[in-house]
Amino acid sequence: MSTAPKSYITPEEYLEAERRAPFRSEYFAGEVFAMAGASYVHALLVRNLILSLQPQLGLRGCNAVANDIRVQVAGTGLYTYPDIVVICGKPQFVDHVHDMLTNPSLIAEVLSPSTEAYDRGRKFDHYQTISSLRQYVLVASDRVHIDVYTRQPNGDWLLSNATGPEGVVTLLDGCELRLADAYADVDLSSVETGWKPLGGASDR
Repeated sequence: MSTAPKSYITPEEYLEAERRAPFRSEYFAGEVFAMAGASYVHALLVRNLILSLQPQLGLRGCNAVANDIRVQVAGTGLYTYPDIVVICGKPQFVDHVHDMLTNPSLIAEVLSPSTEAYDRGRKFDHYQTISSLRQYVLVASDRVHIDVYTRQPNGDWLLSNATGPEGVVTLLDGCELRLADAYADVDLSSVETGWKPLGGASDR
């Protein structure tokens, strides 16, 4: 029994359909990938990061937005929705609709068992081709831990991290993110992901 080949979808066709769709999908290499809904813990972590960072970012001419802004990775052809995008200076968009950003300064992703390998590997490969990107932040949802990759002047990426509620990571232009704030109200003992929570934030 033969299987019909998948039809190739152009970026223009994807974008036209995506702007009418009631749900979000990513696009890469002619294929469209529906995005799953976020867990409650995931949503809390995104909220906490925005609330913790925006007051500092605003003083530096930057803005943080969550979930619904589409990013075009022009160098690889990926169209995706990061959990958090920070833009410093004037945002640049693909067209007049202003719903697809091309110049993020920082991207943050909240990890889950189903996305961690992709977020740490192939997706980071895509993001590294964005010339404006200065930092890539990975936020664990099974423990109190944040990884920060910072682009160096020679183009290499330097990893720094912090673990536990006393930890602090430094982001764009000296912004400080306390892990106690990032994980406020997050009960990791309720996470049913197959990971074993390491404690810390659940005591808050």
